[in-house]
Amino acid sequence: MIRFLLNKQIQDMKSRYDYDVQYMEDILQSNLAAFFKYWGFTSMSSHNAQVPIGPLFAARIRTLINEDCGPCIQLAINMALEAELDPALIENIIKNQQDMVPKEVALTMRFTELVLAHDPDVDELKAQIVSLWGQSGLITLSFSISTYRVFPTLKYALGYGKTCHKIEINKAVYKPS
Repeated sequence: MIRFLLNKQIQDMKSRYDYDVQYMEDILQSNLAAFFKYWGFTSMSSHNAQVPIGPLFAARIRTLINEDCGPCIQLAINMALEAELDPALIENIIKNQQDMVPKEVALTMRFTELVLAHDPDVDELKAQIVSLWGQSGLITLSFSISTYRVFPTLKYALGYGKTCHKIEINKAVYKPS
């Protein structure tokens, strides 16, 4: 019964976002305990306290672009569109056009890049983030960056990773940079 209910949630996600959920289905069918651990992890990835949706999705999308998982990038874009983020802003995030986005989004994009590069210059940006959104906001962005790295890695490890996947925003196709 529990597998049935969890599978229904997975199928709802597949329909809602037009996303390939085969890896989730395989985890669920193979090992229920492992699936519960995975499902708990998705809860961490959706944490969004204190940070507006623009910077939040900037961190998520830029992380996924760094990890080279086209389907995951598309999922994040679809979620950003569902959250009513401006498609032009999403396009600028994808293209890494930091001079074309609001300063808090550009700050988050730079912060994300430095975190992913393990660059010690991140501390200066961390202080700016804390001054904008407090420690809770820093935790939110840290959760987003770290957890969004895991999904492509998990999919690649399980044999479901894909690259060179087209990215669409309202039918327009983009190449991440």
